[in-house]
Amino acid sequence: MALTLPFAEATSVGSPALNIAIFAAFVVITLTIVIRVSSGKKTAEQYYTASGAFSGRQNGIAIAGDYLSAASFLGIAGAIALTGYDGFLYSIGFLVAWLVALLLVAELMRNTGRFTMADVLSYRLRQRPVRIATAISVLTVSFFYLLAQMAGAGGLVSLLLGVTGEAAQNAVIALVGIIMIAYVLIGGMKGTTWVQIIKAVLLIAGTAVITVWVLGQYGFSFSALFQDAANNSPAGEKLFEPGLKYGVNMTTKIDFISLSMALVLGTAGLPHVLQRFYTVPTSKQARKSVEWAIWLIGGFYLLTLVVGYGAAALVGPEAINAAPGKANSAAPLLAYELGGSVMLGVISGIAFATILAVVAGLTITSSATFAHDLYKEVFKRGETTQDQEVRVARIAAIVIGAVAIAGGIFAKNQNIAFLVALAFAIAASANLPTILYSLFWKGFNTRGALFSIYGGLISSLVLIIFSPVVSGKPPLAEGGPSPSMITNTAIDFHWFPLDNPGLVSIPLAFFLGWLGSVTSKEHNARKYAEMEVRSLTGHGVASAVEH
Repeated sequence: MALTLPFAEATSVGSPALNIAIFAAFVVITLTIVIRVSSGKKTAEQYYTASGAFSGRQNGIAIAGDYLSAASFLGIAGAIALTGYDGFLYSIGFLVAWLVALLLVAELMRNTGRFTMADVLSYRLRQRPVRIATAISVLTVSFFYLLAQMAGAGGLVSLLLGVTGEAAQNAVIALVGIIMIAYVLIGGMKGTTWVQIIKAVLLIAGTAVITVWVLGQYGFSFSALFQDAANNSPAGEKLFEPGLKYGVNMTTKIDFISLSMALVLGTAGLPHVLQRFYTVPTSKQARKSVEWAIWLIGGFYLLTLVVGYGAAALVGPEAINAAPGKANSAAPLLAYELGGSVMLGVISGIAFATILAVVAGLTITSSATFAHDLYKEVFKRGETTQDQEVRVARIAAIVIGAVAIAGGIFAKNQNIAFLVALAFAIAASANLPTILYSLFWKGFNTRGALFSIYGGLISSLVLIIFSPVVSGKPPLAEGGPSPSMITNTAIDFHWFPLDNPGLVSIPLAFFLGWLGSVTSKEHNARKYAEMEVRSLTGHGVASAVEH
């Protein structure tokens, strides 16, 4: 039952004219909505957090829209189709990570901060050095996450438009980046939030339709679906057993532990997810946001199991690997097999919406970090007007968009679930230890924060650079979602054996945070007491960053 696509034909699926029409319709409709809801002059609070104007239900849907990235839809479907059980571990890791974030930091961060993560981390510590370190960390994490989304955009749109050649695919990535910048410049957080709400509804509904359709092909028998997936995969029955990717040898088993740590702990350090909690007016609405987000995110990840195995059964690994974007094309190819050009265009339009919404969220978080934390608090020492701050944020959004385009061109053939896992590892290493120490340890101080942030950031980046991810692995490892970023396999300078650095960099960052704190005499019990009250009640948050 597999979709038969010779390699030469795999670069064009469906009707490019129809696909372009669906893309254009989505962009026009969402831009119209963004313009309508975001008219008028914006203050910094309106630009960064929409003045807390969203209800818990709206924000919960938007959180799902922000969290369910292209990695969740395209990357995981491809990983399951090619590596089965091991690919589904991404879904489990992302879901458990969300629960950890909610239980440990989400509401406390919302009560303590105002605009950005640095508002929380710098409150009881020395402002300038901590804001600089946090801003560097936030921008780095956002860059890696942007790489994943832009890589997905390049492969997806190239597949749909029949684009061949490096230059044409690069132009597609650039176009996606330009549209994303327009969303942020025009809409700010309010417009971006509405795009995320629309995207979340479309993504979950579209995935549900595919799930029901796939099951319908097999009389709603999971056994029949899984058996056909095994028959159509070179892995056979091993598609349902752990170890197809992470059980090959002892190194891959250890790498799985490292990946698990990164996925489970990384979400709590993702600034663009945590910033969503500043867009509701009260703690009660923040908790309501959480309730909506948990149900939506959990339900979606269950659906990815059917989509992934459905792609293995109905499309087949050979056709998936022959298409632009490789594993990232599994879900669109499955939609084409089920419903032809129309279904492909609709589902790929949803995937396109997913990429645009998440990239817009990342961009506005990064621009807020630069304008609020660096420009206002560090460079200008708080002596700026609202207009100046918003103008700098918009300029920063343009620059960040350009960097994202360049990075997406470089990483366009990487599996996006894998790239997101690297972003999670950096977030868990550079941000999470400092967040937890700031919220829960009264002995934490500025030196500890700097040791933790810079130590976690530098160690994770160094280990990634000198891992098989960058060199030492074939560019398209059979069945694996993590090929080397250097296509010339003669270039091999890796000495760290694991693909994901989390197993080393996360404990190291916690240790460095402790070491820096106990070797410094700085201690401010009054500030910690104030922060503890603020984190539990939200009292005085409006002035938290004005001292």
